[in-house]
Amino acid sequence: MIEAEHKRPEPESLLAIARQEENSKKRGKLTIYFGAAPGVGKTYSMLSDARMRKQEGMDVVVGYVETHGRAETETLLEGLETIPLVVSEYKGVQLAEMDLDGILVRRQGLYLSMN
Repeated sequence: MIEAEHKRPEPESLLAIARQEENSKKRGKLTIYFGAAPGVGKTYSMLSDARMRKQEGMDVVVGYVETHGRAETETLLEGLETIPLVVSEYKGVQLAEMDLDGILVRRQGLYLSMN
């Protein structure tokens, strides 16, 4: 008795599946917190969501947030890792800005920036 030959998948189809899985892992999700005026809760909502994601086990890092001196916003930043700002001088003025290179090296799961 001859055993039935198992049908093997074509190598091209396996390669296509592998490429599709690799591309789906690279895809990110962008959430935009949009508001028409200052003080409507964009930063508050973003940081609240970040804290929830961190509790779920996601790697969360803050690149830049302008708190505008709001105590509630500063409280929401507590416990979240923050990338230090880069300080540079331009025409005699000290400027602090987001460290994009540091953020790219860090390769976090969720990155936050809001001003």
